[in-house]
Amino acid sequence: MRKIIALLLVFTLCMTTGAVDILAQDAAAADESGLQILKKYFIDGGWQFMSLVLICLILGLAFCIERIITLNIATTNTDKLLAQIDENLKSGNVNGAMEVCKSTQGPTASILYEGLRNAKNGPEAVEKAIVSYGSVQMGLLEKGLVWISLFIAIAPMLGFMGTVIGMIGAFEKIASVGELSPAVVADGIKVALLTTVFGLVTAIILQIFYNYIVSKVDSIVNKMEDASIALVDVMATNNVFK
Repeated sequence: MRKIIALLLVFTLCMTTGAVDILAQDAAAADESGLQILKKYFIDGGWQFMSLVLICLILGLAFCIERIITLNIATTNTDKLLAQIDENLKSGNVNGAMEVCKSTQGPTASILYEGLRNAKNGPEAVEKAIVSYGSVQMGLLEKGLVWISLFIAIAPMLGFMGTVIGMIGAFEKIASVGELSPAVVADGIKVALLTTVFGLVTAIILQIFYNYIVSKVDSIVNKMEDASIALVDVMATNNVFK
């Protein structure tokens, strides 16, 4: 992950500060690793805003990793689960089907368990229980996404704020010196561009993870809906409703 961030940062810096400046670095700088280059530009950009952007990246990645691990655990082989439920219901063993759901991890199994638990109340009660509990499970699947969205929005804002402050510092130097010279404003502009780059890179990385997580949630929800419909059909086929 650190290498990816470093490569993205170097590429973006080439586009913003000019490829000529990057290629003109001395031989020692050219031999630096991606991580060393990242550290150098992080320090050059000013620790105040760079630290805030780094905190956004760390917290955002923490939420992303937690969601990815949770969603992978929540993924269930619905075909296998439904086959086991059908096998128990064929012999009239509703409790056995409920135990199968209990022993299976994931929201899909939990929803099917709620449906089986209300089997004695008829198909309408089963569907109502599935819909109600499905909403709860969907909320749990989407837990933490709002924080990831927040960090995606805040990171570039902090970068742009650093850019504005860097430009203000550059104009203050022009005002104090009384002349417009590249040497006078170079440091301020460099800081401004670096904070923008770090903010954008952070937002891009988190956005990629966010889209993956959203697609994973949608996939699980679709499987939950398909399994819920299939459960009602299996229960009706096996004359569970009386």
